[in-house]
Amino acid sequence: MATKKVTITIPEELLEAARGLTDNVSGFAAEAFAEQIRRELLAEEMRHFQEAHGEFTDEELAEARSRLFGDGAEAQGAA
Repeated sequence: MATKKVTITIPEELLEAARGLTDNVSGFAAEAFAEQIRRELLAEEMRHFQEAHGEFTDEELAEARSRLFGDGAEAQGAA
């Protein structure tokens, strides 16, 4: 994938935390961008699906949480 150098402004605390976790802050930021983009696209797809087929039931949401995050996820989702 081609890269492009840009300037961004972030809170100093986030930058220091990232530097504490990696030597490659640019790569770390790129992965964070990619993850947020994936979440936004998934949320959009879920909205479109629900517009066409109705809202997800509590059971469907619990099953999805379980598949994504493991068996303890049902309790977390209910909280």
